[in-house]
Amino acid sequence: MTGPLARTDPAPTPEVLRLLDDPLEWSAFSRPIAKTTDGWESNLLIEGMHCAACALTIEDALLNVPGVFKAEVGAGSHRARIVWSSETVQPSDWMQAIQKAGYRAVPANDAFARERRKSETRKALWRLLVAGLCMMQVMMYAYPAYVAAPGDLTAEMEQLLRWASWVLSLPVIFFSCGPFFSNALRDILQRRVSMDFPVALGMLITFVVSSAGTFEPEGIFGREVYFDSLTMFVFFLLSGRWLELRLRDRTAGALEALMNRLPDSVSRQREDGSYELIPVRRLLPGDVIRVLPGETFPADAVVLQGDTMVDEALLTGESLPVSRGVGGRVIAGSHNLSSLIQARVERVGEKTRFAEIVMLMESASTTKPPLARLADRIAKPFLIAVLLAAGLACAFWWRQDPGHALMVAVAVLIVTCPCALSLATPAAMLAAAGTLARQGVMVRRLEAFESTAPIDTVMFDKTGTLTRDAMVLDSTHVRAGFSEAQALAMAAALAQHSLHPVSRTLVGANNKHEASSLWLADEVTEVAGAGVSGRVVSVEALISPIDLRLGSAAFCGVHASQSARVQVFLSDVQGWLATFELHEDVRSDARDTVAALQREGIEVHLLSGDSAQAAARVAAQVGITHFQGGCSPQNKFDFLQNAQQQGHKVAVVGDGLNDGPVLAGAHVSFAFGQAVPLAQAQADFVVLGEQLSTIVKTLQLSRHTLRVVRQNLAWAAIYNAVCVPLAVAGLLPAWLAGLGMALSSLLVVLNSLRLSKNEKL
Repeated sequence: MTGPLARTDPAPTPEVLRLLDDPLEWSAFSRPIAKTTDGWESNLLIEGMHCAACALTIEDALLNVPGVFKAEVGAGSHRARIVWSSETVQPSDWMQAIQKAGYRAVPANDAFARERRKSETRKALWRLLVAGLCMMQVMMYAYPAYVAAPGDLTAEMEQLLRWASWVLSLPVIFFSCGPFFSNALRDILQRRVSMDFPVALGMLITFVVSSAGTFEPEGIFGREVYFDSLTMFVFFLLSGRWLELRLRDRTAGALEALMNRLPDSVSRQREDGSYELIPVRRLLPGDVIRVLPGETFPADAVVLQGDTMVDEALLTGESLPVSRGVGGRVIAGSHNLSSLIQARVERVGEKTRFAEIVMLMESASTTKPPLARLADRIAKPFLIAVLLAAGLACAFWWRQDPGHALMVAVAVLIVTCPCALSLATPAAMLAAAGTLARQGVMVRRLEAFESTAPIDTVMFDKTGTLTRDAMVLDSTHVRAGFSEAQALAMAAALAQHSLHPVSRTLVGANNKHEASSLWLADEVTEVAGAGVSGRVVSVEALISPIDLRLGSAAFCGVHASQSARVQVFLSDVQGWLATFELHEDVRSDARDTVAALQREGIEVHLLSGDSAQAAARVAAQVGITHFQGGCSPQNKFDFLQNAQQQGHKVAVVGDGLNDGPVLAGAHVSFAFGQAVPLAQAQADFVVLGEQLSTIVKTLQLSRHTLRVVRQNLAWAAIYNAVCVPLAVAGLLPAWLAGLGMALSSLLVVLNSLRLSKNEKL
């Protein structure tokens, strides 16, 4: 990013934030909402968040700004989605609201966000190392007091060891604990509570009680000191937070790799043929660009010169590089691997497939599944309950021993932190979404994982889903005096002037034919839905031009024979010349996918708008026994409703072109095929690649994800059920409470991380 926030200062001034009010800057982090005239949707990264309570605080701060219609903040992804009106509010207004709440917001595609996160990780590591070093020294000084027999240590020696422990605890309090205290102070000033407040309160109480025992051994808190417990639980908390930071970056790796995939600049051709380096945002459709090996394509384009291999793995899920030569199309965000390419830009910015994919991933990273929303709602009341429980426990133990009472309160404050609870659901689902993204499946809504797991019925569309968009030439019949290759070449000369799928099939078949002759066509006219007519001439033979018609039997004036396949006819002034029979190209893994679904106990149906004969043929090829042809969108929707009324959980797989109602009404839906308009798709999952098997993987991963979520929630519940009574009873020392809190959150994140390693299911 090269905008006004493209720097690393921690708190932009209001003057800097107001630079974002320029509508020319909005495209860097926002997109207009199609259904409104002044509505915008912005995506941000939030820095300084640590828990679900932080997410709710930011949402409240945003929703209190007039003109902000909707705000969603993901506790696991640290991303925010804001819907706002440009007539009522400006970006600087809601940016300042976030800043006043004690957090920093940066555009989601900020190029320096990764650098700031690296800096944050380095600082966290330094705090951890300081706490660890001081902890070891304090433990060394505390050890003699634990093992010495009465009389072994003189009073002066014991006091000297306490003073040394106090001095070594100072770097821990003033440096290592800095984030906890600053966040707690922010909470006090904002009159709210978050995870860091009870933790900081526990640290402060422990240090004050231990300092009192050092400076005034005969005082109300007695002579006991807890510097070893203080440094230990600080070390454990920082260890857990640092590891969470590292693991969170790994689970969000696919999204970040996608978001930062476009280059900052590109070489554009001038009118005189030379090249100039310009920012990518200045590209326009029709520009000619040069992309070197190792560079990323900045826009959707068509190759004009060169032949290369392109890596589209992150965008389509295809693991192997694909060949792109003259006339081939390349997509923004894909990598040029082997040679220099000259290409003409077709789509830029929000109109590219790359932008649509990014939008889907941004949407998924900020949505909250019902389980996560429940955890978020519990988080704040739970923290308040923690403070009350700590106060009651302290009051109960105060008469017996004030010093011990305060340490019991500290243990309660620390052990009951709801981090594990709030991370249980989003951590697992974000890890699963990242895994699917690497396999070419975009998750539009995280709650789709909950809907997918119980699926028992899958309904497939045929064209563009079980079959490819293109067709395959099956056989050619020609009039005497013409060869099949000659007839195909003549038909391809006309077909080159049409975008119809059948025309593209004939052109492709002719290009693959080794014995193809070269014919050219002129005076070409296309009649929509009927065919193409024109005059063709052979470049290789001295024969007169021939007037031809290519298309349906009626258009060509010939008689059509009965056939189960699609027939295309070629005729001249003498009448019939050739018949081309084509069939739909069933995807290579369609049969295996259907079989895998059936092995999972899922009933598979095929509903197609094509004829019953065509539906039966494809159903037989892929192994589906329940099929129906001649279906309108309403017929499909009726089938869906009937199945749901019978108690079935139905997943719908369609191409997204005419299946909007049924995709929207299904329990879970997949939009399949590269022709799908991603931005308008009603689907929960969008399959970018060519493999139907990703549907089975998504189903299996969804079930695995729900198991992991339940494991995480069960662990969080068991941990609190066991440790809270122990802390209240005074049986859980502060250092062990800190260790338990760190391990509980870490266990949730590590358990969720297993989903990101689940590349092959």
